[in-house]
Amino acid sequence: MSEASVKTMIGKVFADIAEGIETGQFGKKTRVGITTLGSELGIQNVVEGAELAQKRDSSLEVVLIGPKVDSTLSQEIVESEDEVYKKMEELLDAGKLDSCVTMHYNFPIGVSTVGRVITPGKGKEMFIATTTGTSATDRVGAMIKNGIHGIITAKSMGIENPTLGILNVDGARQVEKAFKNLVEKGYKINFVESTRADGGYVMRGNDLILGTPDVMITDTLTGNILMKLFSSFTTGGVYESQGFGYGPGIGEKQDRTVLIISRSSGSPVIANAISYGGDLARGSIKEISKEEYKRAKDAGLKDIIKTFTKDTKDSIDTDEEIKAPLKETVTETIGGIDIMELDDAVSTLWKKGIYAESGMGCTGPVVMVNEARLCDAIKALTDGGYAVEDNNMC
Repeated sequence: MSEASVKTMIGKVFADIAEGIETGQFGKKTRVGITTLGSELGIQNVVEGAELAQKRDSSLEVVLIGPKVDSTLSQEIVESEDEVYKKMEELLDAGKLDSCVTMHYNFPIGVSTVGRVITPGKGKEMFIATTTGTSATDRVGAMIKNGIHGIITAKSMGIENPTLGILNVDGARQVEKAFKNLVEKGYKINFVESTRADGGYVMRGNDLILGTPDVMITDTLTGNILMKLFSSFTTGGVYESQGFGYGPGIGEKQDRTVLIISRSSGSPVIANAISYGGDLARGSIKEISKEEYKRAKDAGLKDIIKTFTKDTKDSIDTDEEIKAPLKETVTETIGGIDIMELDDAVSTLWKKGIYAESGMGCTGPVVMVNEARLCDAIKALTDGGYAVEDNNMC
């Protein structure tokens, strides 16, 4: 062994010792998975991003989930996208992964993702709450929860008292009033003033470019567009080269730390997303999420959401009037249903004895059913007057 190799090895040993002293976890690595199938840029692009993340952070163990590839990284070998998602969930539920990065994942209603970007004005990082999924079927109720999801994420990343701003989109003023009501009832929020001369907590376009708040609240569809602009404005939109991806799915009952990237995310963004997943796991995002939701609920979140939304049903702990059939594994999705009709569509299927769940995919809201029930579910929804997408399987 050469002298240079020996010095490198000794240096790594001392670095590991120093890290162990700092964290109190000698030799324990944070395991972050990355699914390799589904990228428009190919599997090799994903692998390169994963290897970059591993190279720059020795405290991580990056695990590839997908077909076998030529890489020194840990691998879980599966051959199809369906198998990839099943394996990812299995590893997360068994505690064999601390978090996982993936593409095109259907979250249930109530879960939305918090993106992380680098703003061009000052090179400042900012969390966009939220960027995919949906926190609630009502716009204002969803944006109120989006703000809480952004706070959870920022705190998990080590920002003790994150600043909050509300993007000037439809419903922003109602969201502002709702948060002020929460503050009055004891929920602490660190609002930031807009950089514009008239100030206020409602953020303008300038604030987006400058990264005025730590957390920018918006509706999810706007947030999704903003993520694409921030990540690919220098590349013409076909390759996301900047930022940290669309972030972790957060909801009151969400147990898995799953982070989303786009099918057009380049290897630099994939590497950043994996690092993001590692930091969130080390920052105890699951515990912080539970604590933050408890504080918000203790301050009357449920009643405040009722006040500012059209729907008077409990927006957090909804008791279904129609009893759900026996739960089944839901692997097939039915699209084309408007978000405002999604809950009713699920109820329609329950009345017919078909177990179903609502979800949000990358292309919009979906109803999820068991594979064996797919054709019956499509017929039931069509007969019920819902405009479902054509499905060649039936």
